[in-house]
Order: sequence, then structure tokens, then C-alpha cells
Amino acid sequence: AMYLYSGMADIATEYNDDTLTSALDTLWDDLVTKQMYVTGGIGPAAANEGFTDYYDLPNESAYAETCASVGLVFWANRMLGRGPNRRFADIMEIALYNGSLSGLSLDGKTFFYENPLESAGKHHRWIWHRCPCCPPNIGRLVASIGSYMYAVADDEIAVHLYGESSVKAEVAGTKIELSQATRYPWHGAVRLTLKVEKPTRFAISLRIPGWAKGAKLSIDGGAVDLASVTVDGYARIDHEWTGQEVIDLELPLVPRALWADPRVRQDTGRFALMRGPLVYCAEGVDNGDGLNALTVTGDPARASETVVEALGGAVALDIEATRDVSAGFEGSLYRETPPATEPAKARFVPYHLWDNREPGEMLVWMRGGPKKTGA
Repeated sequence: AMYLYSGMADIATEYNDDTLTSALDTLWDDLVTKQMYVTGGIGPAAANEGFTDYYDLPNESAYAETCASVGLVFWANRMLGRGPNRRFADIMEIALYNGSLSGLSLDGKTFFYENPLESAGKHHRWIWHRCPCCPPNIGRLVASIGSYMYAVADDEIAVHLYGESSVKAEVAGTKIELSQATRYPWHGAVRLTLKVEKPTRFAISLRIPGWAKGAKLSIDGGAVDLASVTVDGYARIDHEWTGQEVIDLELPLVPRALWADPRVRQDTGRFALMRGPLVYCAEGVDNGDGLNALTVTGDPARASETVVEALGGAVALDIEATRDVSAGFEGSLYRETPPATEPAKARFVPYHLWDNREPGEMLVWMRGGPKKTGA
């Protein structure tokens, strides 16, 4: 389906076919509002390698094939062919970092075929697979990531994804080079510099992610009013560029809790943790066995951050929690009083990096979290 829709989007862009675009919009909404995991994983069932019922998103048995998320990245990217739109680019980034990149180990030697959101400790990456489509698919995505970061039109260049990089292009008849200096997604500061063949007027469009509350943009130190320049989630700066300008974008990476639609029965009473575009999970290697016994009591927005060198310098989050204990259940599976609890500190790491250290349990959807009321 993802490849078919990618082809449809290419044709819609090439021929300005609004009938195809309308159909694609319907398909897009159907997927992202009823059938997509928080990681950008899609297709919960192994039996048909595909979809089941709306809101049916089991976690431990999730199929969520790496190839499917790679396909979603392809489709989202091609939906951007009609122009920058955060609606598609935000999902492209989520599927890239979480649903796709989880399929590749840090050393690049082993691969996930399926990407569940919960594991009892028996799910591990393959050295190879009897149906070896995912290893080369994630490999080609990583190798071609530059083509997803930028897009060029006659009088505009758009930045869809942030990361240390540079691109050479021709915009408004002038050769340009746009460079990013950043440690995103670990840090939210992005500095863009520009070289132009000659002073030329064109637009630079920068995606302002939907989660980036309080984002700030400046040119040569002068603040830009984002509300006045944002179109479809992109800050569009139409300017005569000399090549001396420095653009600074600050994207606040505040950890946040997400709740699922109550119709997703598997996630009822639980929340997922995100920081920027990254979904986080708890692993047994940090928290011990019995992850479902943890209840998060602290506010994710106040989580303490720690750099984990064993995960390539990734940022881990530590949050106050409690743990249910089995004391008092000796000789009985059930009793009339709830289990006692003990204080704990829960550590979360980026989901795409799990199973890179020691084998063990993993859990994305946690009990607890800050209380939310209202619609």
C-alpha cells in the first residue's frame, strides 16, 4: 500500500491531479488517525502483513514491519511534492526516527523485521532473515537520507528534516549552498548558513514541528515573528539573500506525555513518552525485570536528562516512579488487597535504540503520567 500511494502521489504532483490528491488525503487521514502506532509503525498483524480493524494496535504482538515504516517515509515524502506541509513532514520524521531506524542496530550488523512496542525479553535483532527485505530497505533509506531532508522549487528551498548537513541546489536561477550546524535530535538548536552565487530573492521554508511549542527563529540575531510567516507549519522567509545571513532556529525539546484515543484498548490507562521526534521506552537493562510493575509518578516535563555513551551519546530520561512488589502474594496468585509499592526511578531511552545493550524486557506504554482532564 505504501509503495502504491507513493506512486499515486508522484503522479498527482507531476500532473497536478487534484482528484488523486483528494483520494490520497482520505487515505492519509485513515492511516494516521486510526491505524498507526505512536512510533510510525503500521500493520499490526503478521498473518496478513497488514491492517486489521480500526484502533486495533496491540503492542507485544505488533508486526509493524520495518519495511512498512520505510514505505511510510517514502509516501510522506512524496506527499510533500505539492509543497511544504507539516501534516506530512511531521509523520515522515516520526516514522523515520522510530518506526524505521529501530530496524537497524547501532553497529549496523543486525536488524529488526518486526518492531513491537513491548517485549518480554525474547525479541531480538536478526543477523539476517529468511525474507531479507528489511535490511536493504532500511540501508537504502539511511544512505539516501539527504534526499528527504530538503526539497527545491523554482523560487523556494524547504528544509523538511534537521540534522548536520549541507545541500547544493539551484534556486531562482542562482546556485546556492545551505548548511545546517546542529546536534538535533539531542539538542534543539539549529544554525543555518547560506552561500549564494549572487544576491537573489527566494524563499527558505523551515518546518516548525507540531510538538515544538515556543519555537524561536532569528536572522542575524533579529527575532522573526513565527506567527506572521508560518504557512502550513513552515516558516517561509521570502528575502533577498546575500549569503552573509545566519538563521537560528530553536526547537524546545521538552519531554512530553502522549495518550492514545480511548478506542485503542491496548493503551487504556497508559501513556507514551516523547522528546522532540523521538519515542522513548523503558528497558530491563536500566530498570530490572517486571516493567509493567512500574507506575510513573513524576512529571515527564521535569525529567532529568543523562547522556548514555553506550548508546552513541543518546539522551536518556529519568523520572520518579513506584514499583508494585510481590511481597504478600507468597502461595497465592490473587488476594483481596492491592500490592504494596516501593519508590523507584524509571529510566527511558529512545525506542529506536532498544536491544543494543543487553537482552531484556522493553515497554513503551507506561502506567501513570501527569493527569489530564477535559476533551
